[in-house]
Amino acid sequence: MTVRDLFEMNGRVAVVTGSGQGIGRSIALGLADFGCDVVLNSRRIHDLEATAVEIEKRGRSALIVQGDIRDFSETLADQAMERFGHLDIWVNNVGGSDEKTTRRLVETSDEVFRSQLDLNLTSAFQGCKAAAPRMGEAGSIINISSGAGTRGSPFTGPYAAAKAGMNNLTQTLALELAPAIRVNAVAPGPVVTEAFREVLNVDDQLDEIQATIPLARMGVPDDIAAAVVYLASDAASWVTGQLLLVAGGRTQRAHHYRPRQE
Repeated sequence: MTVRDLFEMNGRVAVVTGSGQGIGRSIALGLADFGCDVVLNSRRIHDLEATAVEIEKRGRSALIVQGDIRDFSETLADQAMERFGHLDIWVNNVGGSDEKTTRRLVETSDEVFRSQLDLNLTSAFQGCKAAAPRMGEAGSIINISSGAGTRGSPFTGPYAAAKAGMNNLTQTLALELAPAIRVNAVAPGPVVTEAFREVLNVDDQLDEIQATIPLARMGVPDDIAAAVVYLASDAASWVTGQLLLVAGGRTQRAHHYRPRQE
């Protein structure tokens, strides 16, 4: 067996939440490129249908399960098992913010704070609980975290707190589920997706943000997909409990996103 062979995942089944667009879509397509059949999930059916078409062009099967993952992780896992008979990879990619503004942490309502925890942390917890009992002896769970969860994050505090919780969730589950299931996380730096632009006031800050990145460019969704493919595959069979920061070299020197003017 060669190192190249370790990346092949022919016949494995992967669930990717939030896979209709952006990073989630790239992750789903990347896993299909290496042989996975993919269960797709998001709230927008037309995005899922477009992603499914691309997966099928790659010669793999796609199952669309539309809906808010916060309501039916168990159902999603059951449908994956019913269609394919096994479950090998689960990517908790859903996250972000239902609000289209930012604010100081002390000005954040309890309702907004709880909503951020539900979307970015509780959904991942529920996904892990649904996936783990259905996986075999070589399962892989990958949580999409954020560099914001590794440092102070002015004006995006609830999101950062949720991602910090996800990082600990990853480490704890890696110890509890070993050796059968590996659990890792990927922490993207700034990747300018539609959702990124919707929530953050970034269009007039892109040069400032890029100046904090040693590799001197913003990220693209395929940067994150490549990291997920590695962690999902046998190439990472001796890797668990890790947070892989994919951020162009940016660590503690972060841009402070200014609040969107309402």
